[in-house]
Amino acid sequence: MRYDLVIFDNDGVLVDSEPISNTLLAGYLTELGHPTTYEESVRDYMGSAMHRIHELVEERSGQRLPEDFDETFHARVFAAFERELEAVAGAGAVLKGLAAAGVPYCVASSGSHERIRVGHRKTGLDAWFRDGIVFSAEDVGRGKPAPDLFLHAAERMGVAPERCVVVEDSGLGVQAALAAGMDVYGFTAMTPEEKLAGARGWFRRMDELPAILGM
Repeated sequence: MRYDLVIFDNDGVLVDSEPISNTLLAGYLTELGHPTTYEESVRDYMGSAMHRIHELVEERSGQRLPEDFDETFHARVFAAFERELEAVAGAGAVLKGLAAAGVPYCVASSGSHERIRVGHRKTGLDAWFRDGIVFSAEDVGRGKPAPDLFLHAAERMGVAPERCVVVEDSGLGVQAALAAGMDVYGFTAMTPEEKLAGARGWFRRMDELPAILGM
């Protein structure tokens, strides 16, 4: 099927940030008295907006995270991004191909606009994303697995949900895309297929995506 809009998740799909951010998140939560392993961070928080971290910690422990939690965590993440973040292999080539073919695309991420921009600048992907095609959970208030972010992106891009395809690497993101009435393909470089149940298909290397999109 030829789609009218390709919506990319950002972390783990365009930029290889999940190992960095989940290592830091697990360490910070443990520091604050909420012991968390890297594997548990990936399982519970990968693909989610910051509010989900606060909600799950409070639900499990009865304690709220510090008011400056987001600020401190993001400062650590951005510093690590500047040191070591790289683009997902092949992501730049896929974006270049979409642009050359005139296929509309955008990014819709649970991360903040600042996080998205920091990552894109560091990896050079900012060349492919003008301001009008970058969407964050900040724009809608509710992150994945709610469909709000994907529906917002489709509306702003002027495309009906059923004509959109989402590229995701988290179970929460797949759930959000399905709830929005969109097709979704699971990127399995970091997440096994069974964790992306409901996807229309799966692929492990970014250079496989153009064929999936009928390019």
